Amino acid sequence: MAFPDRIERSVLLASTPEQVWAALTTCEGLSSWLGENVTIDLRPGGSAQLTVSSGRTVDMRVERVEEPVVFGFTWRLPDLPDDDPRRTYVEFTLEASGSGTRLRVVETGFAQMPDGFRGKAYESHAEGWAGKLDALARRLDAA
Repeated sequence: MAFPDRIERSVLLASTPEQVWAALTTCEGLSSWLGENVTIDLRPGGSAQLTVSSGRTVDMRVERVEEPVVFGFTWRLPDLPDDDPRRTYVEFTLEASGSGTRLRVVETGFAQMPDGFRGKAYESHAEGWAGKLDALARRLDAA
């Protein structure tokens, strides 16, 4: 049996696609729910960095920007050595739904990770996306 390579979550948000897009693609928006501090050059090939509450920094690269429908990036998993080229790919898809937005997030690339690391990373991210999407919903509701 092949190792699962895909985490997919979907959530219906009460905010407009434009509001959700801003929460996904701006420094202020991402910093309010994904990490403590985020910098981003919002263009394909642009670099981004995410600093989490532990102080760890994660390097990211913007891959897709199709406003206001698709935003995708790759990121280096922080427990891999700095010189390890493997990344996972995260893609957000937004779809208007009534007066709100259906947001889908898909992360792939776990199957390429080293043995002994793959399962831990997959489980951590599977749990993490559930919590992060809840944080995003709370942030948008408070706005």
